[in-house]
Amino acid sequence: MKITILDDYFDTVRTLACFSSLAAHQVEIWNDHVQDDDLLVARLCDTEALVLIRERTQIRAPVLRRLDKLRLISQRSVYPHIDVDACTERGVILSSSQHADTPSRATAELTWGLILSAARRIPQQMIALRQGVWQTGVWDSLHGKTLGIHGWGRLGQAVAAYGVAFGMKVVVWASDASQARACAQGFEVAASKRDFYERCDIITLHMRLVAATRGIVTAEDLAAMKPTAMIVNTSRAGLIAPGALVEALRAGRPGLAAVDVYENEPMRDASHPLLSMDNVVCTPHVGYVTRDEYEIQFSDIFDQIIAYAAGAPINVINKAVLERASGG
Repeated sequence: MKITILDDYFDTVRTLACFSSLAAHQVEIWNDHVQDDDLLVARLCDTEALVLIRERTQIRAPVLRRLDKLRLISQRSVYPHIDVDACTERGVILSSSQHADTPSRATAELTWGLILSAARRIPQQMIALRQGVWQTGVWDSLHGKTLGIHGWGRLGQAVAAYGVAFGMKVVVWASDASQARACAQGFEVAASKRDFYERCDIITLHMRLVAATRGIVTAEDLAAMKPTAMIVNTSRAGLIAPGALVEALRAGRPGLAAVDVYENEPMRDASHPLLSMDNVVCTPHVGYVTRDEYEIQFSDIFDQIIAYAAGAPINVINKAVLERASGG
């Protein structure tokens, strides 16, 4: 089977232990990023199984309708970048493990690293030191502060545990069911969303980006934060209303931000307003980019390919394709 892997920027996938599971197949790996339809079709014209790394490349109907040999898209996690209806129309199976039992420790660790970096201005201190400046100010510690977890899934719970270890008070805001779980685990739930955004010194977002959560953090929410507070987003940029974060930071509420995700990725615009703000720490969506995390993710992705090749697809999102094939 001809397998194509897109967007492997550092040619990492072939060095993973799990890559050997594809030894019986023809694998082509692309290390750059393209989104142009014609270029994608040229690269994928002979592809039977397509491997996507998160949401780095969008696969929409105009591309899918020109890929006559494509039968499987294998990836991990959510799939807002894929036209599922067009896949179904073309008879292309989308397999995507939702990794319910394996939280991304790498993303949780980066979240905490960003919190520490922004609170103590670590990147700014390093830049200043390189310029011959000794110390840039007196900043804040985390002990005794209130950490707000917006969204109580696996990642939110992992970050909450880090907060407890650092002597912080943890407060939760999430869906009703998630709030009930947080209470059962002994964590405080805010009285209201307004109370949550007003009280917390640091708020970190940990939700999947779906229709119900897009823009869930509004300009009004951000304006309710303290001028000394920080918001952290290592989940998805679309959780915050378009343009609201930049305007809120310019207005001084909140006073700090740490960001790993952007509306358009890869984000190579050096003039992006977040990059010019002294009160923001930015990283290029590297929350999940560790060798350990890649091994976990691609083991799932390759297992899906092997299952498909054996005639028993797993983690199928668009089951209508299977029903059609079986005559159901």
